[in-house]
Parts: sequence; C-alpha cells; structure tokens
Amino acid sequence: MSRFTIAALALAASLPSAVLAAPAYDADGRLRFPNDYRTWIYLSTGLGMSYNAVAMGGEVFDNVFVDPVSYKAFLETGTWPDGTELVLEVREAQQKGSINKSGHFQGAAVHREVHLKDSTRFKGGWAFFPFSDETPAKMIATTADCYSCHQAHGAVDTTFVQFYPTLLPIAQEKKTLSASYLADEAK
Repeated sequence: MSRFTIAALALAASLPSAVLAAPAYDADGRLRFPNDYRTWIYLSTGLGMSYNAVAMGGEVFDNVFVDPVSYKAFLETGTWPDGTELVLEVREAQQKGSINKSGHFQGAAVHREVHLKDSTRFKGGWAFFPFSDETPAKMIATTADCYSCHQAHGAVDTTFVQFYPTLLPIAQEKKTLSASYLADEAK
C-alpha cells in the first residue's frame, strides 16, 4: 500500500461515520439542493476547462465537492456507492480586485450542478440536476450530452475522477478505471 493511500485512509477514518443522509426530493420528484455542500470534501478546481474544441464564454473556476460518506467509501473501494452526491460549483474568474496584480481568483457563483448516483431511481444509475438557486431542480434529460460524455470519458463509474488528483491514484491502485478512460489515455 502506498504512503498516499495510507494517508488518505487515515483521513477517511477521521470523517464522520454517520449514515449518509439520503438525497431529498420534493413532491414532484425534483432534487433539493444540499446546502451544506461547502462542508463536504473538496476534490478539485478546474480553470477554464472545456470539453469542446472551442471554449464557450469566459474563464470560470469549476469546484467539485463530494459528500463525506461517499468519499470515505471511494477511498476504500475505488468506486462510488449509491447515494453519492457530487456538487459542481461554477464561479467567475476574477482578475481585478484588492491588491491582485496578476493571475485569477474566484468570484461569484454562477451555476451549481449535482451529479447523483441512485441506481434504483435513475436508468444508468446517475442523474444530473442544475441549480441556479436553492429551488428544487428537475433532472436534466438523459438525452443531454452530459450523460453520453460522462459514459464515454468518465474515469470511474461515469465520473471524471481523472480530474481529481487525490482520487485518481486510488482508482489506479484499486483497478477501477473504466475501459473508455484507459482508451482515451492510450490515444
């Protein structure tokens, strides 16, 4: 076992062992936003990332958080359990402010999205929900490009673990990387 894995497992052992609070839905089946997501495990930040040949719009920061119980399970197994909620928080990239003379810092949140695993509720096991505020959100239709892209390029269980530097080594060690991701890397 690598030193990294031992350190990650030690961190996971210190996390709350509470049962994962099930994702909450309203009477119409819309997902309620997990308002405490900023207390969850921070996975990564991307700056100006685009999966298209031509970037769309200005640069933004993409912050990703996962609930602590699912994080702990991932460290142990290299995959995500049912009930996993990943929150993508998109923030403006700012340059001018205070004493900053170069580089970027994060500004206002402009979009949030939840990637939720529930194999009993969703065909394919996962669903995406967009949020502009705390109003419960309808699931993005499974015909949207996000589903096929995650299926075709997600490193682990349709998630982009390849962009989470603390989890990619775990997936490599546990041999849970998808065939499609390995094919992308071989190109």
